[in-house]
Amino acid sequence: MAVCGMNNRYLLALALSLGVALAGCALPAEKPPLAGAAIGGPFSLTDQHGRAVSDRDFAGRFRIIYFGYTYCPDVCPVDVQTLAAGLKRVEQRNPALGARIVPIFITVDPARDTPPVLKQFVSAFHPRMVGLTGTPAAIARVQAAFAIFAKAQPPAADGGYIVDHSRQAYLFSPDGKPLALLPQDGTPDQVADEIVRWAR
Repeated sequence: MAVCGMNNRYLLALALSLGVALAGCALPAEKPPLAGAAIGGPFSLTDQHGRAVSDRDFAGRFRIIYFGYTYCPDVCPVDVQTLAAGLKRVEQRNPALGARIVPIFITVDPARDTPPVLKQFVSAFHPRMVGLTGTPAAIARVQAAFAIFAKAQPPAADGGYIVDHSRQAYLFSPDGKPLALLPQDGTPDQVADEIVRWAR
């Protein structure tokens, strides 16, 4: 009854004041989907130039991390191409952010993926892409830390073999914490959108 008795001018003033008050309330930032997940950790590997590299070398930068192998007949090259194209979209939209992101390809096939092989592979996709390899034991430790499954199939008659492995692309924060999975099976724009969404 009291509300019905209020004049229109008062109701309008009340509505406007509530609107201003609500507009001043900041909503909490959306939490990254992988926040708090036990994925990642310290590692020591070798890059495509034959140099020793550790996780500390990437401190202060966002990281796109993908596991695969250069002899992969189809999936890995397509995924890496999409991720690289997505990063290039970010670099076009926001050069400052793009410069703070490093794409990293970690092999699951260290027996064949030597530094020279990795160098040829990663340079075909992005000029700043880092390729990492190591001893089988070192690669196994990194796979376990990043929740990556990989298993080589029996060799064919010509000695070649396929490696079955997990297919996911991670986005990590500058302090090495997992943020989100990137849609490497989507479009470059979808990859870019997801990077921009969480790289903040």
